[in-house]
Amino acid sequence: MGKFLLFLLVFFFLVRYVVPLVLRFVVSRFLQKHARRYGDAFGQQAPFGQPRPSSPPPAPGQVRVDYVPPKTAKAGEKDFKGGEYVDFEEVK
Repeated sequence: MGKFLLFLLVFFFLVRYVVPLVLRFVVSRFLQKHARRYGDAFGQQAPFGQPRPSSPPPAPGQVRVDYVPPKTAKAGEKDFKGGEYVDFEEVK
């Protein structure tokens, strides 16, 4: 009876404290692997596990922008005066 209680106590300890740690580690590795694979497929760096280049923090009240997309001026944007009218009928 004593061995059974000891086994039950050890089993409870493993399930309660050790298994969540192991699962967290396994899921973390799984996500890192797939994020790296996804980044390689599109020619980007993986978002997890890669340190960002350190830059000084912005002054209080200011915002730091990491990326600003380049502006592309389209020829038709300046002449655009609105959309076209689409007539519709309500269906009941």
